[in-house]
Amino acid sequence: METIDRVASIFAENAQVQSDALQIQAEAIAAAANCIVSSLLGGGKVLSCGNSISGVDAQYFATLMQHRFERERPGLPAIALNGDTTTLATVACDEGFDAVFAKQISTLGHPGDVLLALTARDTAESFVRAAAAAQERQMPVILLTGVHSGLSGLPGDNVIEIRAPATSVARTLENHRLVLHCLCDLIDLQLMGG
Repeated sequence: METIDRVASIFAENAQVQSDALQIQAEAIAAAANCIVSSLLGGGKVLSCGNSISGVDAQYFATLMQHRFERERPGLPAIALNGDTTTLATVACDEGFDAVFAKQISTLGHPGDVLLALTARDTAESFVRAAAAAQERQMPVILLTGVHSGLSGLPGDNVIEIRAPATSVARTLENHRLVLHCLCDLIDLQLMGG
C-alpha cells in the first residue's frame, strides 16, 4: 500500500470511529459535563488519572481546566494524579502500583469532587481501585474507556462510562481526546455562557 493510501485509510478509520461515537457517546458526554460543572459550582474539583498513555490525556485535561480551553477564563480546579512522579514512585514502591491512584484519591478526594479516569487498553487493577476509592469518598466517577476496557460491573449510581467504539488503541486515544475537548467546551459554555 502506498504511504498516501495508508494515510487516507487512517483518516477514514478515524472518521468512522468518530461518527459511530457520536451516536453512542453524546448523551454520556453531556451528562459528564453536567456532573463536572455541578461539582465545580459546589466548590469541588476534578481528579484525573490515566493508565499507560492515557495518563498523558489525564494531564492534558487538567491543564485545559487549570489554564484554559479555547477562550480566556479563570482557572478551574483539576489535578492529574499521574503528574506527581514522586508520589507515584513512593506509593508504587511501598504499596504496589495498583494503589497509586486510589491512595491519592483517598488523600485528596472529598465528597462532591469528581474522578475522571481514562484507559484505552485493558482495565488495570489501578483503574478499578481508583474508581472504588472515589466511590468510597462519595465522588462521581467518569470513565473514558475502550472496547477492551471499562468497569461495567462497578457498583453505584454515580458512574458515567464513555466507551470508545474502536478496537484500535490509537483510534480509542483519538476519540478520548475529542471527548475531552467536548467536555471542556461544554464546561466553558455552562460556566461562562455563549
